[in-house]
Amino acid sequence: MKPQKIREIVLGKDLDPLKGETRHSLALVAFLAWVGLGADGLSSSAYGPEETFRALGQHTHLGLYMALATAVTVFIIAIAYNQVIELFPTGGGGYRVATKLVGPYMGLIAGCALVLDYVLTIAISVAAGVEALASLLPLGFQDYKLGAEVFFIGILIVLNLRGMKEAIKILLPIFLGFVVTHFVLIVYGIFAHASNLPALLPNTLAETSELAGHIGWIGVSGMLLLAYSQGGGTYTGLEAVSNNVNILAEPRVHTGKMTMFYMALSLAFTASGIILLYLLWDAVPVQGETLNATTFRAIVESIGFGSELANQVVLSIVLAFEAGLLFVAANTGFLGGPSVLSNMASDSWVPHKFRYLSTRLVTQNGILVLGIAALAILFWTRGSVTLLVVLYSVSVFLTFAISLFGLCLYWWQHRKELDYWKSRFALSLTGFVICAGILCVLLVEKFTEGGWAAAVIIAAIAALCIYIRNHYRDTKTAIATVDQVFANQPFGAHVGTVDPSPDDQTAIFIVGTSRGGGLHALLWVQRMFPGHFKNFIFVNARTVDTHAYGGEGAVEQMRAEANATLKYFVDFCHSHNMASAAYIGFGTDVVKEVTRLCSVINQDYPNGIFFTSKLIFEHDHWFSRLLHNQAALAIQRRLHLDGLQMVILPMKV
Repeated sequence: MKPQKIREIVLGKDLDPLKGETRHSLALVAFLAWVGLGADGLSSSAYGPEETFRALGQHTHLGLYMALATAVTVFIIAIAYNQVIELFPTGGGGYRVATKLVGPYMGLIAGCALVLDYVLTIAISVAAGVEALASLLPLGFQDYKLGAEVFFIGILIVLNLRGMKEAIKILLPIFLGFVVTHFVLIVYGIFAHASNLPALLPNTLAETSELAGHIGWIGVSGMLLLAYSQGGGTYTGLEAVSNNVNILAEPRVHTGKMTMFYMALSLAFTASGIILLYLLWDAVPVQGETLNATTFRAIVESIGFGSELANQVVLSIVLAFEAGLLFVAANTGFLGGPSVLSNMASDSWVPHKFRYLSTRLVTQNGILVLGIAALAILFWTRGSVTLLVVLYSVSVFLTFAISLFGLCLYWWQHRKELDYWKSRFALSLTGFVICAGILCVLLVEKFTEGGWAAAVIIAAIAALCIYIRNHYRDTKTAIATVDQVFANQPFGAHVGTVDPSPDDQTAIFIVGTSRGGGLHALLWVQRMFPGHFKNFIFVNARTVDTHAYGGEGAVEQMRAEANATLKYFVDFCHSHNMASAAYIGFGTDVVKEVTRLCSVINQDYPNGIFFTSKLIFEHDHWFSRLLHNQAALAIQRRLHLDGLQMVILPMKV
């Protein structure tokens, strides 16, 4: 079987990005967006409430504050992030907010934190999912957890390479199964022990007063903040919606707000409800089991399904859905992470290839990098959920704090123009104070337990991004200098078009966005082969990347720019009485599209030789080759295999 056929079976058939129905078929309605993006937050109920509850130690009655704080904070952050959706309807989330409203370097920090956040979304969701499954198996299975985590990440990578909507539809039954089973258990668990509810509040207040007498109110506040921050991963899904508005169905802003409402409501109910169950059912940790498993076991046995075996089957189904939802949540990392990388690539913080789409119109480079990074994190932490939660919470609240600070600045700067600025400012400020406070507590209290690692990783990614951007800036400056040199090339006096003859010797130039590069190649050929070529054909294949495909009218703008560039070259040749024509193409793979166009041109002009320019750096190394598209060499190889001649002209920068 040919490799292309195998690839089609595994990943699916190629999609045409220029067809209007393609974009419509891939866009997510609010319900599917809730499944694909909201699963992250909802699934954190499998580990977030437990980490919060464990952090309280012996003072478990304080968990009532945690349940209330979780529900309130979820809605505060969700409503605040609705502002992000309104202000940035093309997506970008925390990175775009920080970049536009605070500054590019704060945007960089937010972007780096988000990248780490989404890597950890994958790692922690898969690790917690395997933990949930391990709760159903003998203790001997613990040694095989890491291998199982690698297997599940591999499956998710393949699913996402097929397409985000396909992946969501496959995982949809798991999501619905989780929602139904956990809704039933939470409602039954609360009503079954409803008689304990009246005593819960006075007991909590009494324990709070007693604890304050020993460690003071500041100590109590610090303990509550630390415990609350341990469940920080609960809120990541809220950011994911604002980050991926561009993939939502029209009208995007309304769809985004509806998705955010579904997420906030389901998340507040589930996370707060589970903490309340811990309190009402006196949950106690059991070796080899999650706290959810222990609590749900007690509830299932209380319901009674006829026999011990039936109870175990029901519990197994509940935990299997919980584990399954965690794998669905890991999918959020594969949706949000590549989106952040593509936005950062647009600003040249990371290699531009992270903007490229595959034939299935997914950012496959980002998906692969996120998957590999998640595997690396899992191997480093050995799948420790406790350590992963600390790393996760630091990156989550750092992003939230920067984004909400940006919103505060925006509303303050526009206070004279907008009548409703006070309420928006107050909401953003409240969210900022909460998130910044939790971040500070995390860094101080958990610095030696993983907080330092989060800070070091984010700083290292940021330093690498600055180096990459400086390289792209220097290269862009050098290319602009070349363009300026050739911009002074005078047009000739000839008026009118000169049509090329198919039988004449033809020079075919593969050009890009740089007019200087195209003229450099044209003049070089004329100088080296004076009078030999009679026809001069220009070829331009534009890459439909995330920037072009996600933005409103971006494809049309790209088409207009490409046509303008080709017209410039053709008009230049005609003005010098040189026969000239142009060919244009669009696709996700520039090498494939150029090769196709060259095959068509060869049929029209069989006596042709292909030319293109390639950037040559004075200090060339593997990293500079990684940052720049090696399309010229790939095209040359394809054309040589097809029996066509191609010459690469060096352009030193």
